[in-house]
Amino acid sequence: MAQPLEGLETCGADSKLYLKPVGFVDSPQWHESKNKRLNNSLIWFSQIEYSIFEVGKPNRRGLVNITQWPEWSQALPAPMAERAAALFANLTRRHEALQCGERMLRFDQPHVMGILNITPDSFSDGGKLQDDPDKAAEAGLAMATSGASILDIGGESTRPGADTVWEGDEIKRVVPVIERLAHCGAVLSIDTRKAAVMEAAIAAGAHLINDVSALLHDKRSLEVAGVSGLPVVLMHAPSSGKDPHKGEGYGNIVTHTLDWLEQRVAEVVAAGFERDKIIIDPGLGFGKSLTDNLALMNNIAMFHALGQPLLIGASRKRMIGALSREAPVDQRLGGSIAFAHHAIQQGAQVVRVHDVPETVQALQVWRGMRDAGVTAPV
Repeated sequence: MAQPLEGLETCGADSKLYLKPVGFVDSPQWHESKNKRLNNSLIWFSQIEYSIFEVGKPNRRGLVNITQWPEWSQALPAPMAERAAALFANLTRRHEALQCGERMLRFDQPHVMGILNITPDSFSDGGKLQDDPDKAAEAGLAMATSGASILDIGGESTRPGADTVWEGDEIKRVVPVIERLAHCGAVLSIDTRKAAVMEAAIAAGAHLINDVSALLHDKRSLEVAGVSGLPVVLMHAPSSGKDPHKGEGYGNIVTHTLDWLEQRVAEVVAAGFERDKIIIDPGLGFGKSLTDNLALMNNIAMFHALGQPLLIGASRKRMIGALSREAPVDQRLGGSIAFAHHAIQQGAQVVRVHDVPETVQALQVWRGMRDAGVTAPV
């Protein structure tokens, strides 16, 4: 049996345990009782990678097989054993479907969220759809027809250095598009930090709120989101002020982001919000270096221990250019699909993308392989 680390009983009060599901299994039925399902997804894991962080001491890491997990985790010191049980329960909990207007958003398979920017200055496609709600709605409908489950409609750019948009202008940009797409069959997400924009978008037919400030930028946002009863995406960013990219750097970006999201989810729930209606996003590219972004991408599976569906948005971002000879924004399709595919393989429930048809096709191929593995005869 895997034994708890020597000296673990001396861990101080500031020590913290983190869990990451690893050892993914292609055909779980061939290894019955030796793996666990990651949430209600199409992914099964056979091992737990644990990490213990304590100020002033070396980080401690190890692997535990699923068959050994109950005995190993119960042998931990009491506070850590309780946390281990809670984190493991989150890894294996079933995420309930979300009713979003006419559509039920289930989490037994991953979803593509199409980006629909109604802005003059977004880093990738700014200006293409501004001031033409009919053209913007046509673009959204094309994404939905191509397989996007969710359309993320935004009227303010959050790229580094972007100017803040007056809420009245933001409303004028997004509301006509939402009204035209209200019955397109896709879930309509309003991408905004402002309570007034949320209210106008909800009245126009939005089904989900996506806030890069995790409902911190506007003092009324938490109340508006809670009263609406709509699901919300809480994203990590280094600042909830005017510039969401402004920060002072990080120690360990992965544990910092995990801790921040864990605390923010707890705060939102304590304010009366339903936990089952919260989706989390680690905020790739927001005040984070290339090294930070890659560390987050390599540890996506750790975020499932927070117990919420996970959204990953890496599409066309600067890190793709940094890894591919400074490829310009419109030449980052391959990298965008690579990141989306990796996120899905790590159990992400939603990937936010610009290139919907290509990403949907990649997801469908992945889904076919998973189905074949799960249903293959013994």
